[in-house]
Amino acid sequence: MTPKEAIQTILDDKEKYTTTLNYAVEYCRVALMMDESSHAFKIQCAYILENIRYWRHPKAKEVRATLKKV
Repeated sequence: MTPKEAIQTILDDKEKYTTTLNYAVEYCRVALMMDESSHAFKIQCAYILENIRYWRHPKAKEVRATLKKV
C-alpha cells in the first residue's frame, strides 16, 4: 500500500467523518495534492496519524504502518 492509497482508504470511510475522522479528513485531502517526496507531505502524514488514533477499520493497522514509514 502506498501512502496515498492509505490516505484514500481513510477518506473512503465516510461514515466515520463526524466521529473519529473529523479533523483527519481535511489533512488527508490536502496530503493527496502534495508530492510524496516533500517534507510538507511527511508533516501532513504526522498530522493524519495523530488524528486517526481512535479510528477503527479493517485496514487501520496497515494504514497506520504505511503512514509511519513516511
